[in-house]
Amino acid sequence: MNTIDIRTVNVVQYIKPLREGGSLPAIVKADDDYLYVLKFRGAGQGKKALIAELIGGELARAIGLKVPELVFMNLDDSFSKTEPDEEIQDLLKFSVGLNLGLHFLSSAITFDPLVNQVDPITASKIVLLDSVISNIDRTAKNTNLLHWNKELWVIDNGASFYFHHNWGTWRNHLTRTFPLIKDHVLLEQATNLNKAAQEIEQAIDANKISEIIASIPEDWLVHESDTLTPLEMRSAYIEYLTVKISAIHGLVKEAEDAR
Repeated sequence: MNTIDIRTVNVVQYIKPLREGGSLPAIVKADDDYLYVLKFRGAGQGKKALIAELIGGELARAIGLKVPELVFMNLDDSFSKTEPDEEIQDLLKFSVGLNLGLHFLSSAITFDPLVNQVDPITASKIVLLDSVISNIDRTAKNTNLLHWNKELWVIDNGASFYFHHNWGTWRNHLTRTFPLIKDHVLLEQATNLNKAAQEIEQAIDANKISEIIASIPEDWLVHESDTLTPLEMRSAYIEYLTVKISAIHGLVKEAEDAR
């Protein structure tokens, strides 16, 4: 099975924590000399947040949205030994191994819905993508959108796919819509939902879904509390996305009604 091409780099310098949200991501430098925002496997939502970040980010990229490059980042145990802050020290210690990084967009500014206009098709694609992946975290309070080089960039999809925190009930989510879309920061500007749905259906076919799910590191799918095997989880993600994309016109109607 083909996978999408995601580079692997090594962390060579821990620069500073970003004290936003509960997961304490950090700006780090890698051995390719670029800066990244590192999402830690040892943070609150653990490896599941990294999986959601990876799937959500690559789906967004597939439908033509701007997403910082995602890379796998190796973190060794040397950083925790020199870190004076105990909380960060623990985070580094629990995150040794493969983590996820987003290319750091230097001098990007947070999207402000009161100031920034988004074209209707882009807004509509983001609204529908977040409905598909059940992303509860793109609201006016926390937009998880950046303006960089006069373009809108989508970041932080880690709060998506919340069904994977309880695999025992995941099938119940296949037929659910996403009523929380009423709180989406771009809902008012998403006035071209039908065209966006058509473009999403064309871009996210069975091959694309399989490629993205195949790229999840095996190690991220292993957790002592999970009831499914890694292979069963991959199948579940594929089935979930396939069903959601096939039902996207129901999500369009829900978003239109909410607006």
